[in-house]
This record gives sequence, C-alpha cells and structure tokens, in this order.
Amino acid sequence: MHRETWRTGARWLLALVYLGVGIVHLRSPAGFLPIMPSWVPWPEAVIALTGVWELLGAALLAWPDARANRLGGFAMAAYAVVVFPANIKHALDGVAIGGQVLGWGYHAPRLAFQPVFVWWALWAAKIIDWPFRNGKRHLQ
Repeated sequence: MHRETWRTGARWLLALVYLGVGIVHLRSPAGFLPIMPSWVPWPEAVIALTGVWELLGAALLAWPDARANRLGGFAMAAYAVVVFPANIKHALDGVAIGGQVLGWGYHAPRLAFQPVFVWWALWAAKIIDWPFRNGKRHLQ
C-alpha cells in the first residue's frame, strides 16, 4: 500500500478517535474531574474546552484541505502534550473512573503511547516524514 494511502487512513482514524473522545468529554465531563490535577483552574471549563479542542481538531484533520489538515495535526499534537499531566495523575493516584481502578497494565502502555499520539498527528497531517523520509530533509 502506498505511503500516502496509509497517511490518509491514519489521519481519518485519528479524526474519528478525537471525534469520539470529544463527544465523551462534552457529554460526560464529570468522569474526567477526578483525573484533573489540582493546579488546573476551573476544571469543568477546562474539560469542556478539551472536548471542543478535540472536535475542532477532528474536523480540521478530516477537512479536504492540506492547510486545515496541518493545523489540525499541530493542534492535536499540542493537545496530546497538554493533557499528559491528567494521564500522569490518573496513573500515579490510582484514580477510580466509573468505580474501577485501572492498574499499571493499562497505565504504563497509555503513558508510553502519548508520544505516539504526538507523532501520529504530525505524521498523518504531513507535517513530518520521520521515520519514512526517503532521503527528504524538509517538511511537506
């Protein structure tokens, strides 16, 4: 399969993931309150903002325009960095979500995968070619 086909599929899959998670953030914000670090001001508003951020990022990734896709890629890469403290709190504090405490069998891969989400957004949006550059040293 051609690399551009893989990229397009990766971009659409990422858009669908963020569409789904954005809807969950907006429909069920109370479920995210326990993992919010205490230093985050206005946690309810921040959760709503992250939901809107995910929906906008998904729309930009799905939009049939390369510039919109790149903007969506940057936005979702930044998003993956911004929400990382909540993922760390969730893991270290053993926060129960829906009455269930998830162990390190969930948290270790989840934390390790966060940089992959950053890379995925940048690669799928054609911001970077790494590690598939074919000798090219510039951004597309």
